[in-house]
Amino acid sequence: MSTLVGSSLFATVNTKYPNKTYKTMATCVDNSRTSQPTPSHHLSVSDQPQFYNPVSKLLKFYRPCLTDFVSQTATNLNLEQLPQPRRTFIEDTKGEEAKKDYIWMKMREESYMDVEREPILSSYYFASILAHNSLENALANHLANKLSNSTLPVHTLYDIFSGVLYEDQEILEAIKEDLKGVKERDPACTSYVHCFLNYKGFLACEAHRVAHNLWLRGREALALLIQNRVSEVLAVDIHPGAKIGCGILLDHGTGVVIGETVVIGNNVSILHNVTLGGTGKECGDRHPKIGDGVLIGAGTNVLGNVRIGEGAKIGAGAVVLKDVLPRTTAVGNPARLVGRNDLFRLDTGQALNHVI
Repeated sequence: MSTLVGSSLFATVNTKYPNKTYKTMATCVDNSRTSQPTPSHHLSVSDQPQFYNPVSKLLKFYRPCLTDFVSQTATNLNLEQLPQPRRTFIEDTKGEEAKKDYIWMKMREESYMDVEREPILSSYYFASILAHNSLENALANHLANKLSNSTLPVHTLYDIFSGVLYEDQEILEAIKEDLKGVKERDPACTSYVHCFLNYKGFLACEAHRVAHNLWLRGREALALLIQNRVSEVLAVDIHPGAKIGCGILLDHGTGVVIGETVVIGNNVSILHNVTLGGTGKECGDRHPKIGDGVLIGAGTNVLGNVRIGEGAKIGAGAVVLKDVLPRTTAVGNPARLVGRNDLFRLDTGQALNHVI
């Protein structure tokens, strides 16, 4: 049996019965019925299709599983737009723009190095970092994929997150400070991109920033929806009414509960299973106020409208029901101050190691 190729329909000739011709449908490789397609192995480099660009080295591990708003961007990139392996990308960029986007460029550099070490993760890094042109775009995509479900599609969440992040530049600056804070204060954090992709405490904090923005604009239902999805997916429950500063570290994040009227300062570190809640006996402003630079240990409960002073430390498992002075350490249940016995209250002269 032989095959005659000349058009989109080709004739199949039976050698046993040469007078009979069977017409069958073939794959159309050229829209024109008159021109003959050039075999692919005869194409020059300039005639190669678009996907034969330098990024093919990375895309050979790529699987087409991205959302619509990522996949089109991904296939049009080339390696000149991406930081090269073993290249100090930050040092090659100077000026105010470099300082402004330092964190984002560093994350892209780290992503490329991770892909070089683990090519099997190229699709994940490509969809999460390298396919995007800004930190806010990548974060909106990452949060949307994390928090979406069958009734809350990813593109809806993406529009919500990206809209808030592009409108409120203060949130973007706070996100950068959070990344720096985690990298500096958590010895387990190996890179900015590691924090961005894998630290659910960081992701919960940034989702809360978006929810808080919506809460202040009167969109309570949407803010509470985001809070609920973060609680279900990341096991971190932060009321959208809570006010949180910059440089926040939610180490591990699991079991953290933060109430509606909580106020948290800058550069605060909170470990897992921490509750900043109310006593159940008050209404209105009923939750703790945490000063700058405070460290709250694992399993701690700070209850009621109490104030934790700047630079204070709360030991693991402590139950704090009264104010803690700045730069002091509180431990135990009920909590008592330790380590500053040389200080006295001005009103009573009582040493500070009393039960609070």
